[in-house]
Amino acid sequence: MVLPTLLTQALTSSPRQSVDPENVPLEYTVSRRSIAATSSQPPIVEVDSHGTDGQPRGSLAGLARESISAAFTPHLDLDHIEDNDPILLAGPPPLEYSLDGRKRSIAIFWSLILVDTIGVPIALYFGLWYGTNLSPNAVFSISTGCLGGVSILEYVVRFWRLWKKNSTCRVLGARRSYLDWFHWNFSAAWVFIIAELIIGTVFENPPIRLLAMPLASLCFWFAIELLVEDTMRLLGMPSPVRISSMPKGSLLRPGIYSIIEDVVAVDGSGGTKFRKRLNDRFEASHYFRQMLHRLTLFWAIGSAFIAVLTTILVFTLDGDVAYCIGWALPFVWAGIWTWATIWYVKKELQFEKAEWDRVIQAEGVKGVKKWMTIEPRIRLMSVA
Repeated sequence: MVLPTLLTQALTSSPRQSVDPENVPLEYTVSRRSIAATSSQPPIVEVDSHGTDGQPRGSLAGLARESISAAFTPHLDLDHIEDNDPILLAGPPPLEYSLDGRKRSIAIFWSLILVDTIGVPIALYFGLWYGTNLSPNAVFSISTGCLGGVSILEYVVRFWRLWKKNSTCRVLGARRSYLDWFHWNFSAAWVFIIAELIIGTVFENPPIRLLAMPLASLCFWFAIELLVEDTMRLLGMPSPVRISSMPKGSLLRPGIYSIIEDVVAVDGSGGTKFRKRLNDRFEASHYFRQMLHRLTLFWAIGSAFIAVLTTILVFTLDGDVAYCIGWALPFVWAGIWTWATIWYVKKELQFEKAEWDRVIQAEGVKGVKKWMTIEPRIRLMSVA
């Protein structure tokens, strides 16, 4: 989760925009293409006899879910955007999320992850292999069995946040049992890693190179998923399944979009409100859409590269060195890619804000409406 956590820090580094709630039209709280806004009056939402989760209209839970679903849809409704809208005049729809009060907890969490994922397997391997008379199978059974305690705890915590009845971070318009797209990927990744480690430790002399491959395998997984999803998006193929707040059959978005949405909403405590604001920002600005597309390719290609490089090194170097490389090199790469991502995102958000202000001054909100219908360019060069 290092990518979405640090990427969000870059996304929220720009100054927040102040908007007077009294000047925000009520239409934005009930329109099917809603720019994130608030009103002192309660929204009027028409619902069917059954809510989105199959509960009858008389169910308070069903009505609450239906009101959220009715206020959200991944389609633009430009007719409900007035030419004097105060939010759009101020700048792109704000994400209203900050990491200022969370930096300490993030630092502690990632310190534990690094110790748990790099320090534990390497330290236990060398300590038990060269400091005891245990059999090779016992050495690797212990070192792999102590792996992933922090990640398992995080898995349980985010499951509970999504599953509990009064959850404030649930996916827009989805049933409670859906959880979110990232959690299903989290589950599949753990199944894959556990299977790989079990297969590697059943032998009397476990293959050390196979046991050094879990992180490289995850990089392969990550790269393939991002590339497949983005290829389908560029081909105009509809989503075959629900991907977090984007329902089945909707137009696909850059693969990195759902990662940011899910991790910030659940693990970063941004809540369902962040899911809505992220959708508003994505639909309002083609520069934002283009930035996420480029970042998807940047991380997909980089992940595939480091997976291939790690695999080559693991199967060609000496066993001890290969084991260290397999567990450490992907994290070194992730750190470099994260630094480059933060630099790029800050640069692009400044450019987006400057272009937004230029369009507002020249054409007003009407010019910004044209932005909303522009498809991002596929090429990686900046838009002039």
